[in-house]
Amino acid sequence: MEKKKRLRTILIALAMAVAMLGAGYGVSTAIKNSDTPVSTGAAISETPMVPANFSDLAEKVRPGVVNIQVVKKVKNIGFRNLPGNPFGGQNPFGDFFGPFSQGNPPGGFEQRGVGSGFIMSREGYVLTNNHVVEEADQIKVKLSNGKEYEGKVVGRDPKTDLALVKIEGSSDLQPLKLGNSEDLKVGSWVVAVGSPFGLEQTVTAGIVSAKGRVIGSGPYDNFIQTDASINPGNSGGPLINTKGEVVGINTAIIASGQGIGFAIPIDMAKEIASQLQDKGHVTRGWLGVNIQEVTPELAKSFGLKDNKGALVSQVVPNSPAEKAGIEQGDVILQFDGKDVSDSKELPRIVASTPVGKSVMVKIARDGKVTDRQVKLGEMEEKAEVAKAPSTHKRLGIAVQNLTPEIAKELGLKKETGVVVTQVEPGSAASDAGIQTGDIIREVNRKPVKDAEDFVQKIEKAKDQDNVLLFVQRGQNSLFAAITPK
Repeated sequence: MEKKKRLRTILIALAMAVAMLGAGYGVSTAIKNSDTPVSTGAAISETPMVPANFSDLAEKVRPGVVNIQVVKKVKNIGFRNLPGNPFGGQNPFGDFFGPFSQGNPPGGFEQRGVGSGFIMSREGYVLTNNHVVEEADQIKVKLSNGKEYEGKVVGRDPKTDLALVKIEGSSDLQPLKLGNSEDLKVGSWVVAVGSPFGLEQTVTAGIVSAKGRVIGSGPYDNFIQTDASINPGNSGGPLINTKGEVVGINTAIIASGQGIGFAIPIDMAKEIASQLQDKGHVTRGWLGVNIQEVTPELAKSFGLKDNKGALVSQVVPNSPAEKAGIEQGDVILQFDGKDVSDSKELPRIVASTPVGKSVMVKIARDGKVTDRQVKLGEMEEKAEVAKAPSTHKRLGIAVQNLTPEIAKELGLKKETGVVVTQVEPGSAASDAGIQTGDIIREVNRKPVKDAEDFVQKIEKAKDQDNVLLFVQRGQNSLFAAITPK
C-alpha cells in the first residue's frame, strides 16, 4: 500500500509540473504574438529619446553650410599690444565672431574674422549675421568642397543682425531647405553647423531649451535658446531640425554661461532676407507709440481683467496712432487680428506689417474695449554714422563716442561718455594714468555726453592748471587730475 501511495504522489507531482510548463509556454507564446505592450516595471518608448546618430543629417546639410572670412581695414586706435591695456591685448569689442589678427602697425592694421552662413538659393545668396560682414572690405565664402568665392553684401539689417551675401560663378550650389520655426517645440532636437573658432564644418547637437527669448540685443528680440554647443565663429550658421531643415540662425552666446546659445527664428529671417534681396534694406511698419509692460498693479489700476497687452505711455504727434485716435493710457490688446500678450510682442508685429496697410487695433480704455482702424506709416531707419576718434593734443588722448555696441561689449548700462582709443606715450594723459579703454564720464564734475561735448569741455578748461576727469575702468571708477602740457 505504501508503495502505491508513493507512486501516486509522484505521478500527481509530475502531472502538475507538466501542466505548469504547458501553461508557462502558452503565456509566453501569447505575449510573443500579442500586439498589447506589457509593462516590465519600466517605461518603454517606441522611439528613442536621443536619435541613434546625426551622421546622415550632418552629411545631408554640410554642402549648404559655408565658412565666411572677412577682412576689415582698421585705423590704429591703440587697442592692441599697448602698455597698460586693461583688455590684455585682446579686442574688447569683439562680437560673437571668430579669431582676429593681432599687431599694431603705425598705419593701422587688418582685422580678420571668421564666421558662418548657409546657402539659401542656387543663385548664390548666402544668409549670415550682420555683425559678421559689417564694414568688411573683403569677404570670402568657402564651400564645404573647399572652393572659395568673393562675396558681396546685397543688404544688411542691423536691428535683427541679419545680412544677405551674394557669390558668383558657382554652378553646383546646394541650398538648404528652410523649415518653420513656429512649429519648433521646446525639447526638440536640433543641430548647429558652422565654424567655431575657425574650425570649419563643425557639427554639434542639443535641444531647444526655450523660445521667444529677449536678451536685450535689439527691438525685435525673439530668440530660440538651445544647448547645442555654439561658440565664436558659429555666428551666422544654421540651426537644423531632425528633418534637415533650417529653423534658426545661430547668433549670440552668453560668455559667462555654458550650454546657452541663441538663434534667430527662420520665420523672421525669411521675411528679412526677402526684403534684402529685393531692396537691399528692410522697410518696417510704424504705429507711432511708446509702450510699456502691463504689470498686475497697472492692470488693476486700469480696470483690466489681466496684465496682457501693451500700455501706451506716449503717442507721437501726427503719427498713424494719433490720427486713428489712440491715446496715452490705452492698452493695445490686439493688432491686425493678432493677440498682444505682452509689450514685447507689439513691436515685432507692427514692424512685420506692410507699410500703408489699414489694420484694426483693439484697445482697452476706461474699462471698455473698442476698435480703432490705423493706416500704418513707414518707420524711418536712422543711419548711424561712425565718427573718427577726436584727438586732443594738449592732453595727448584720442576718444570716440560710446556707442550702444561698445557699451554692450564692455557690459555697461549707461551709454553716455567717451571711450579712450589712444594715449600718447609721455603725454599729460599718460602721466595721469589714463589708459586705452577707459570710459570718461565727467570733465570737471560735469557729465560728458559724447566726443564733441568732451572736446568742448576740455577747451573751456584750457586756462586751468588741472583738468579733473571721472573715469570708469572695468567695474571700477576713479578720478584723474591731468595737467595739460
